Amino acid sequence: EVQVEELQRLLAGMEKEHRSLLLKMKEGEAELARLRSVEGDKLAEQDRSARLEKEVAMLREKIHHLDDMLKSQQRKVRQMIEQLQNSKTVIQAKDAVIQELKERVAYLEAENLEMHDRIEHLIEKQVSRGGHSSRARSKSEYVSSKRLTGPKPLPLIRVVET
Repeated sequence: EVQVEELQRLLAGMEKEHRSLLLKMKEGEAELARLRSVEGDKLAEQDRSARLEKEVAMLREKIHHLDDMLKSQQRKVRQMIEQLQNSKTVIQAKDAVIQELKERVAYLEAENLEMHDRIEHLIEKQVSRGGHSSRARSKSEYVSSKRLTGPKPLPLIRVVET
């Protein structure tokens, strides 16, 4: 009987230990499942992180490329502006030369008219004295045939000799 009691007590202790071991095993399996889940999440996060890093690197490359293109376009625009300014300067200089030449032409036309008027005045003087020569007439005809017709010259100051 003592042996049976002892065996029953040992059996009860073994059942108790069996339950505690089952409980520990279930807890261990749950922890293992949780760790696998956490590890799976970490792997998923690592994959996502790797994809994001690749995307960021690609976007950086695109931004760098766009920056280069932008700088190139800005250089071209600056060069075009400089060319335009240089062209404007050249045009202004040529306009100034043209204006100067126009003024000289107007001055020379005025001088020409003044000379023509002087010659006519001298010829009239010679004719009124009665001593007109054929040479003076031909000069008068020559001068009047050279008179320019065109845009109205600047006003003249006529010099009349008395």
